[in-house]
Amino acid sequence: MADSAQTAPSHGEQTPLTLISDFNADILARLLNFAESGPKIIAHSAPFGQVYQSLAGLEPDANRMVMVWSRPEGVLPSFADALAFHPVAWEALAAEIDQFSALLRRAADASRHLLVATWVMPPGDRGYGMLEWRPGVGLRHLLARANLYLAEKLDTSNIHLLDAQNWLMAAGPKAAAPRMAFTTKTPYANPVFDAAAADVRAAVTALRGESRRLAVVDLDDTLWGGVIGETGWQGVRLGGHDHVGEAFVAFQQGLKALTRRGVQIALASKNEESVALEAFDKRPEMVLKRGDLAGWRINWNDKAANIAALTDEINLGLKSVLFIDDNPAERGRVREALPDVLVPEWPKQPTEYAAALRALDCFDQPALSGEDRRRAELAAAERERREARDGVDSIDDWLATLGVTVTVVQAHESHAPRIAQLFNKTNQMNLSTRRLSEAELAAWTQQPNHWLRAVSVRDRFGDSGLTGVVALDVDGATARVSDWILSCRVMGRGVEAALLHLAVAEARSRGAERLEARYLPTQRNAPCLRLLRASGWREESEHLFVWDAKEEYPSPGHIVLDA
Repeated sequence: MADSAQTAPSHGEQTPLTLISDFNADILARLLNFAESGPKIIAHSAPFGQVYQSLAGLEPDANRMVMVWSRPEGVLPSFADALAFHPVAWEALAAEIDQFSALLRRAADASRHLLVATWVMPPGDRGYGMLEWRPGVGLRHLLARANLYLAEKLDTSNIHLLDAQNWLMAAGPKAAAPRMAFTTKTPYANPVFDAAAADVRAAVTALRGESRRLAVVDLDDTLWGGVIGETGWQGVRLGGHDHVGEAFVAFQQGLKALTRRGVQIALASKNEESVALEAFDKRPEMVLKRGDLAGWRINWNDKAANIAALTDEINLGLKSVLFIDDNPAERGRVREALPDVLVPEWPKQPTEYAAALRALDCFDQPALSGEDRRRAELAAAERERREARDGVDSIDDWLATLGVTVTVVQAHESHAPRIAQLFNKTNQMNLSTRRLSEAELAAWTQQPNHWLRAVSVRDRFGDSGLTGVVALDVDGATARVSDWILSCRVMGRGVEAALLHLAVAEARSRGAERLEARYLPTQRNAPCLRLLRASGWREESEHLFVWDAKEEYPSPGHIVLDA
């Protein structure tokens, strides 16, 4: 059969790859050449079924990469006999592996890198059934021994074995393609080739030095369950006899394990730093400790700016960064502002976090040194270097594209449980931190001089639900903001100002001439004070903020207010 080649787009740095196989692997070549993301690869399929001839005929090319994907029965006659249940001596099979590995080493000498797929059993083949792992009998036992022997023979820096069994596992029961095996000599279904292509792209990325080396992670509902600013370090879900708490521990264990592969861990969270770090110091269930962290930015600033600053501090490029956050709005902000940062979609269920982390292929690397294993320790010692990165897109521009809609709702009975929850569980963005039961809340709102509205918030990334409350106590010409409450998960999108706009508009409609908002400090509501001081209201005396009701208070232009 004539050589087949598919050409990739010509833009960007390209990696030439020669694909050698004992079966028709053109599907893999096409997947590599026309991938929408990842490294640019020019894959060329050598004539299939001629593995030995193709390996022997390779001309030296220092820029070329070679991939060899063979079935054991296609290159090892003794294993083909074993599949037919003939008894096979290990010595005979080992001699064939010696011959094959010698050709592979020669191909590696003639190329920049050599990728070799490990051998797998034919999909669905039960072999000897319950005897499969019996030494001297089972085919899987024999094949495992063959793979280990091959790996020892190919222990060279520019030869890299890829685990083909994972590709079959990814396809599950649909790995085999019996009809295609006869008609086009393609023994595997498309999902197998999809998984293989993903592994090859990850390997090429690693060999080009473009692996991710810094994982920046959110805190609330990402590293632990709940919002630490609301519950304190004692109240977050972590460990214990709680399947969700156990899931967060497993996720932290996965992150800690990455530090032993040379991956650094950093934090980017909208929180009070002193409050958040208490969990690292006081919760015994915390797997990650301060000493495991390359750095952190725990504040109320834009996360994209914080990630840029962290990256500069750790002396890495943005292409080395992975960002994990449970909040789709934060993921979207970072993805748009810092396109070089890898921002994977993340499961909604914490029980899936650890598996999602282990499934990431962005940390693959061709070698691992002792220094790599100490990378987190070394980085932690250098985290005093703190310089912010310039050039991050304007937060105002991002807000304009976010599509925030704030829907105003009255305190109907159907909303009462959630409104009461906001009163009783919100700590950070809470003006007076009043704690009211549903009955007390209903009694308060029934007073003619009292007014309360709740808001739900949604944007193009999803619906955050009922997340804000503002309330007034009107006494003649003075209207007092008794409550200004907002869930921390929607802070920073301008909803705070929209709530103040509603309060001023209501006060004006009732003939008030002056609005007052008295901030009552607690250990956790410092963010509320900062937002008040940035709101444009005048701080008449310490913690007493006023607004002249003769003037309207504008709602943020990027917010659609559905009143």
